[in-house]
Amino acid sequence: MSAVTGTRNAPAGTATTVTAAGRMASLARAELTLLGRSRATFFAAVFVPLVMPFSLRSVVEDMDLKGAGLSVGSVILPSAVGFSLLFAVYSSLVSVYAARREELVLKRLRTGELRDAEILAGAALPSVLVGLVQCLLLTAACAALLDVGAPEAPHLAVVGLLLGLVMWPALAAVTASFSKSVEGAQVAAMPLLLVSMMGSGAFVPFEVMPDRLASFCELLPLSPVITLIRGGWTGNLSAYEALGAVATALAWTVLAVFAVQRWFRWEPRR
Repeated sequence: MSAVTGTRNAPAGTATTVTAAGRMASLARAELTLLGRSRATFFAAVFVPLVMPFSLRSVVEDMDLKGAGLSVGSVILPSAVGFSLLFAVYSSLVSVYAARREELVLKRLRTGELRDAEILAGAALPSVLVGLVQCLLLTAACAALLDVGAPEAPHLAVVGLLLGLVMWPALAAVTASFSKSVEGAQVAAMPLLLVSMMGSGAFVPFEVMPDRLASFCELLPLSPVITLIRGGWTGNLSAYEALGAVATALAWTVLAVFAVQRWFRWEPRR
C-alpha cells in the first residue's frame, strides 16, 4: 500500500511524490483483486449483462418498430449498454461500497492521504472498466449479429456512454449510504434497478410508449444514456432532444454527488 500511503514508507533522504492518480490506481488494483475473488459479484457483473440483451430479441421482434423508425438492432444495442451500466457498474458498486464500509476499510483509508473523492473513485475504477469493456464488446457483437451498421452520430453515443459511466457510480454510492449491510445494499438497489430496466427505454422504446408515459420515463437516470446511444446510431435525435438528454444526465449526476457529500456513511451503522 505504499502508493496509497504516500511518502511514509520511503527510504531516508528519498523524496517520493505520489499523485492522486497514483493513489487511486493503487486502490483500484486492490479492489480489482477483491472483485475477482467474489464469485457472486463477479458473475453478476460480467456474465449477466452479456446474456440479457440477446434474451430480449424475441420480445423486441414482436414490437411494431418500423412505424417508429427503429430496428431490432437499434433497440437491443442501447439496451445492452444500459444493462452493463446497471449490473457491471451500479449493482456491483453498491455491494462494494457497503462491504468496504462494514469491513471498516473506508474508515481506515480516510486516516491516510487519500481524500474522500479518491477513495470512492478508486474503489469504482475496476467496475467502471469492466462496464466499459463490456459496452464495447456488446456494441461490436450487436453490430455484427444484428446488422446495426455504423452509428450515424457517433459523438452522441460516446457522450451517452461517458455520462453513464460517471453517473452510475455516484448513484451506487448514494444507494449504499442507506443500507445497513451488504445484503441490505442489494435490496436497496433493486427498486432503481428494476425501474431503470423497465422504464428507461431498455425494454420498451420511448417511441412506442404512450406520450405521457414516455415523457415521465425520459426523466429516469438511465433514460438519457439510452436516448443518446440510440440517437447516435439512428441519427434521428434532434439537437434539442440531445441537449435535453445531456441536461437530464448532468442533473442526476450533480444530485447524486451532492447526496454522497451529504449522506454517505464511512462507518458501519449501529
